[in-house]
Amino acid sequence: MTTAKPSLHSLDQTAWQALAEAHERRVARYADPFLARRSSGRKHPVEDFLFTYYTQKPGALRRWHPGVGVVLHGAAAAERLTWKFYRTASPAEREASGTPEAGAAVVLDLESFATARKEAIDFARIILGRTAARPAQFGCFGLHEWAMVYRQDADDVRHEYLKLRLGSDGTDAVVEDNKIRCTHFDAFRFYTPAARGLNELTPTRENQRELEQPGCLHANMDLYKWAYKLSPAIPSELIMDCFELSWRIRAMDMKASPYDLAEWGYPPIPIETPAGKADYVAQQRGFAAESAQLRARLAAAIDAWRQLPSQAALNLPNTSSLPSPS
Repeated sequence: MTTAKPSLHSLDQTAWQALAEAHERRVARYADPFLARRSSGRKHPVEDFLFTYYTQKPGALRRWHPGVGVVLHGAAAAERLTWKFYRTASPAEREASGTPEAGAAVVLDLESFATARKEAIDFARIILGRTAARPAQFGCFGLHEWAMVYRQDADDVRHEYLKLRLGSDGTDAVVEDNKIRCTHFDAFRFYTPAARGLNELTPTRENQRELEQPGCLHANMDLYKWAYKLSPAIPSELIMDCFELSWRIRAMDMKASPYDLAEWGYPPIPIETPAGKADYVAQQRGFAAESAQLRARLAAAIDAWRQLPSQAALNLPNTSSLPSPS
């Protein structure tokens, strides 16, 4: 697939503020309940995860960014000159965006962003491309969560306020009766010592680029991580598309976990049964298909930065040897 050459375009204040307000409402649906729970000292085993495991905070997520190549106009746009990676649009950029008239005009400073975030850009693009190029695997059945509590005392499980649906012995038996082949380091690193040797692979941070595969729930949840790590160059709409996919994947991941979440409104996917395994794989395939589209959009966004008229000389990652998004 050939990456289309983008062009600069403009948004007047009424238009971009409407987009920013819609984004804030979209984020509030998830962030406001989390902040209310946090202020009262309550926890939620499913719905807190994207705000506690990942480093993006609700306040940063609320901030709307148009992405690369958008000139924002109006007095309110001038406030963004105090934000990191924004600058005044040049006369040439005003002209290219079709709005050469006077007044405040602000654009993302891709040069400074690319310099400051070069390692993150490089790593994200490599992970996105190599993951997309591998065949998806659908035989893990969510056993990573079970391996995280294998042979642990009931009082020592990771979520101390939750009960194991099958008890400790029943949970251990499921782990021992199944093959475990987790490819994702950030799941594997939470295995109990007794479970680590049961995994057919040994994921590490160093071999992450070689093991990530598009059937993995956690690799697909991490699309949100790669998106926000490249903010504000990635449009907020795409970041939230990744966030909401991760939100739904997290719910499915925990339904298939060894924990009893019925009273939280999450009925189990009993992966210890043939029917549960089939249900898990069906949902996993659906998420893999959705993730493929978002992975392609993220990769295409990075590749498109090179094509902007004012950014031709940027030292962005060489993507010529990486799989093209499709």
